[in-house]
Amino acid sequence: MELIFVHGALVRDGEWWWRPTARLLEERAGIRSRALELPSCGEALAPDGSRGLVADATALRQALDELDDGRAVVVGHSYGGTVIAEAGPHPAVARLVLISSYLPAVGESQGSILAGEPDPVAVAIADADAAAGSGAGALELDGYDAETFGARFLHDGDTGVQREAFARLTPQHVESFVTPTTSAGWQGADSTYLLCADDRSTTPGLQRREGARATRMLELPAGHHPFLTRPDLVAEAIAGLVA
Repeated sequence: MELIFVHGALVRDGEWWWRPTARLLEERAGIRSRALELPSCGEALAPDGSRGLVADATALRQALDELDDGRAVVVGHSYGGTVIAEAGPHPAVARLVLISSYLPAVGESQGSILAGEPDPVAVAIADADAAAGSGAGALELDGYDAETFGARFLHDGDTGVQREAFARLTPQHVESFVTPTTSAGWQGADSTYLLCADDRSTTPGLQRREGARATRMLELPAGHHPFLTRPDLVAEAIAGLVA
């Protein structure tokens, strides 16, 4: 069994974010992990040059097509759940794990899901020329430095991890946020939602609404990135699902 991690929005280097949990899963359960590179975050090049949600979903489907043993656990963090939804059903998916994430219905977009949050994450246009010319530029996290980013997204991690995480922020194509989903890949799949009760980014209320669509929901006493700050809890939950 292999695990594919799909990271969240506005960051790069999913392997770094997932590494603490990957190590524990390898040691304790023999589960191999890898992180998907997202075209929308500039990490990979889609064959047609696209860089939005559809390109990210295509990258996930390709990774599933190329599995050695044909079966995988797919873990989506935050925006990663929207990628999983758009990728649609795939026979290689043994189960899904959604971490402080989303299970959008067909027609919902990442932006529409977040619109009702009381304190939504602020973004700014990172590529004004592209946005003015085509209506589809890049967005980036707005108004944060390493300290304020850490306080909101990684308050349960140490300052070293907060600084390294902040250094991995990146602009992301606007189509990732505004494109309505055309599929709901979570439907019919065995899925577990890990609700992060101390999350200061995605409210527990929104997590509960999204998690209600999963097969089951587990609550973790952690912030928005538990695979970095509480890898023991995340690894334990996943290992228990595949035991």
